[in-house]
Amino acid sequence: MSSQEIPEKNLPSEQDTAHGAVAVAEDPFADPGLPPHKPRVQDIDERAAKRSERTVALLFTLSMLSTIGFIASFVAFPVEKIVYVWPLGHVSALNLSLGVTLGLALFCIGAGAVHWARTLMSDVEVADDRHPIEADPVVKAKVMSDFVAGAEESAIGRRKLIRTTMFGALAMVPLSGVVLLRDLGPLPEEKLRHTLWGKGKQLINMNTNEPLRPEDVAVGSLTFAKPEGLEEDNHEFNNEIAKAALMIVRLQPQDIKDKRELDWSHQGIVAFSKICTHVGCPISLYEQQTHHVLCPCHQSTFDLSDGARVIFGPAGHALPQLRIGVNDEGFLEALGDFEEPVGPSFWERG
Repeated sequence: MSSQEIPEKNLPSEQDTAHGAVAVAEDPFADPGLPPHKPRVQDIDERAAKRSERTVALLFTLSMLSTIGFIASFVAFPVEKIVYVWPLGHVSALNLSLGVTLGLALFCIGAGAVHWARTLMSDVEVADDRHPIEADPVVKAKVMSDFVAGAEESAIGRRKLIRTTMFGALAMVPLSGVVLLRDLGPLPEEKLRHTLWGKGKQLINMNTNEPLRPEDVAVGSLTFAKPEGLEEDNHEFNNEIAKAALMIVRLQPQDIKDKRELDWSHQGIVAFSKICTHVGCPISLYEQQTHHVLCPCHQSTFDLSDGARVIFGPAGHALPQLRIGVNDEGFLEALGDFEEPVGPSFWERG
């Protein structure tokens, strides 16, 4: 590059050249400093500041109303209610309402805080020197003084409407989480001790969905049944069948060793809970010669000829038996509910 191509401001002066020194140009990375502060309209017009204050308060109030809507939706909409919403299609009314109200409650708090910071809090830029990571007493005192100054600049003391509505919104949002605790499940009360079986309930074949007659159950066969009136399209089907599932086996009466089992049977037909008493798996493996049934999960084995007592495996007690008979139409029916809870043991088991 020739000297003619070098900008004049970067060329050494004649005096410096005369003494053999090289001139140094100005520092191209010099700190330009902070731009001049431009006041916002809210800084110079109190009416504009009041408008911003009302806007922030409105957002916090909408958050509170949305939280109330969340709680109301949780109570008002049943789980099974389905609605059509364009363009989403068919959706759960409960899930949609909970998502919209909770999302709006959180959004309004965030939007209110951002609008408050951008329009009413101080926006003067402050430069601060870097300091060691370990804070000394002087720095700690400065942080506290900065915090106090920030609190004063936020005008939270003067803007009572914002302060009140903000505290209200922040106090009410956690109520959404408290209400959601209800979804941990209602208290079981006596529900674990009872099933849909009751006096007069017919035994319905799970495969044919038809009532069972004694002649439908052959000696050595294994049949599964459900209570009369329990249909698969029922919303509570899975919960109820998990307690009421029944397996029916026909034995020779002389092969039944337990007296109560014989008394509760009908012509050698015995009905036991299909739910394993270990962890609740469905039992489905039957050995015709030994009258044993095996749980496929952990190999608990029960003797159906001896009160379905446990002869092997981790199950803690025998399978509950259902007392059965025949109604006037010749169909098998239950003569009551199980006398003890079905499925795994629990600490309240009597």
